[in-house]
Order: sequence, then structure tokens, then C-alpha cells
Amino acid sequence: MKKKLTALLLTAVLMFALASCGQKKEDDEPDAPKVFHVGIVQLVQHPALDAATQGFQDALKEKLGDRVVFDLKNGSGEPANCTTIVNGFISDEVDLIMANATPAVAAAATATSSIPILGTSVTEYGAALDIANFNGVSGINVSGTSDLAPLDQQAQMVKDLFPDAKTVGILFCSSEANSKYQVKVVSECLTKLGMEPKEFSFTDTNDIAAVVQQACDESDVLYIPTDNKAADCAETINNVASVANTPIIAGEEGICKACGVATLTIDYYDLGHETGLMAFEILENGADVSSMEIRYAPEFTKKYNPALAEKFGLTFGDDYVAIED
Repeated sequence: MKKKLTALLLTAVLMFALASCGQKKEDDEPDAPKVFHVGIVQLVQHPALDAATQGFQDALKEKLGDRVVFDLKNGSGEPANCTTIVNGFISDEVDLIMANATPAVAAAATATSSIPILGTSVTEYGAALDIANFNGVSGINVSGTSDLAPLDQQAQMVKDLFPDAKTVGILFCSSEANSKYQVKVVSECLTKLGMEPKEFSFTDTNDIAAVVQQACDESDVLYIPTDNKAADCAETINNVASVANTPIIAGEEGICKACGVATLTIDYYDLGHETGLMAFEILENGADVSSMEIRYAPEFTKKYNPALAEKFGLTFGDDYVAIED
């Protein structure tokens, strides 16, 4: 009996030892690398915004490879849709939200104060986030990149290309906070250059054709800032302005390609790529988004639309680049 009890005890000890060894081996295995879940909310499908999103994804893929998964959703131009999308990201507990365009950033910032948010294709973050005296750092869970071009140089472009123009119609969407900021700055610049700025705002696709027609009737040349709704309606704008023989200077390449003669523009792919590098700093290195300064495009390029330039009899020097079809 004593021998049998001893054998049972030895068996129990042996099984415990084997289990402990197995557990130790399992514990000694390195943890699997974390896979990050990134939600991307893009206001609307448009060449400039598409390029920024692609640059963002490429940058993170270059840094993280298969360790990042994207959930890309489009708001179809409606801020309310952006809010719905962001709420879905919050439910999914994403690690970071990339918001492409001002209404998308505003929707994300309103919906969550804990998930890091990076914006891109946003002109002025103070206006987008309703922060007075914005100094480049939000102090909240939002940072990102700005597509703001030198507005004084765009105003000078109007003067250089159309020296005889007296009235410059500024066309923009009334619901775009960033557009209002640009309109204010450009108007001041145009006034200093001896031209009269005149504002023409539209609300949506229902009234844009009529507003463009009025702007053409009352202006020598039009200026369109970086404006998502204007970009979305650029074909309609061109249909009216082309018939009225009113030239347009655009705030960015996408609008210029559709309806403008020239622009001083950034590369939206590069802007998105820089946003992706910021995301890597947050996800992998633990950077605090609330203390990250807004970053800007490293360079700007003068570009022209060959077809419309020919229509208006404009020629451009080597400092301008033709926009490709």
C-alpha cells in the first residue's frame, strides 16, 4: 500500500513538473507584434483627397507592413455621414482615426476625446476645431497636416496673369469654415494689390450654377480657394464660367484641372504621406498627438491648365508646370 501511494505521489509530481515546463516554454515565447487598426474617414471622393489617403496608407505600410489594417470609408460629401462613420470606428475600438478634410476632422473631434485623430487636407485647424488664437498645437487629441498654400502668392498670381482685372469674384461654399478663412486673407491681399474682391457663396449643388453665373456677370476673373464642395462641383463651375468666358485661378490642382487656368498648389500625396509618418510616431513610438504641431507641405508648385490657358490666350514660363490630363 505504501509503495502504491509513493508511486502515485511520484506520478503527480512528474505531471506537475511537465506542466510547469510546458507553461514556462509558452511564457518564454515572445509576444506577437501588435497589429494596429486604423479607421480612415474621407469626406468625399476627389483626386486631391484620394491622393492624400493613398499617401497616408503607403507611409504606414512602408513603416509597419502587415502590422496595420485600414478601414477606409467615404462620407459622400455629407458631414453627417462622417459622424456615423466615426461612431462606427469608436465602437470598433480603432487605434487611430485619420480624417481627410475639414468636416471629417470636426466630426471625429466631436465624437471622441480619447482616440488619436490625425487630419489631412485641412487648411486651417483653428477654424476647423473652433480654437481661437490657434498656435499650431491643438492641446487635444487632434493633430495632422495642412494643405494651406501661400495665399498672398495666389493673390499675386491673379494680379500677374490678369493685370487689367478690377473685380475678382471669390467663389466658395458657405459651410466650409476653412474657405471663409481663406476668403478673408485673400480679400485683404487682393485689396492691397489694387483689386476689388467680391464674395459669392453657395450652399450646395442646387444653387451653385446660379451663383457662378452671377459671379461671372459681376467679375473680371474668379478665384476659388481650396474648397471641398467647389472641388466636388468643379465640372458645373466650368460649364458656366467657360460659356461666360471668365477665367478662374484655383487654390489647388484638382479644381484647376477641372475649371481653372492656373494655381499655386501642393502635392496631396506627399501631404498624406507626411500624415502617415505622424501616425507611425503615435502608434509605434507612443507620441502624444495633443502636443504634435500641425505640419505643412514642404513645397508649392505653380501649375497651369493647357486647354483653358489656350482658350484665354495665356502663355506661361518655365516656372509653371502643365497639368497632365
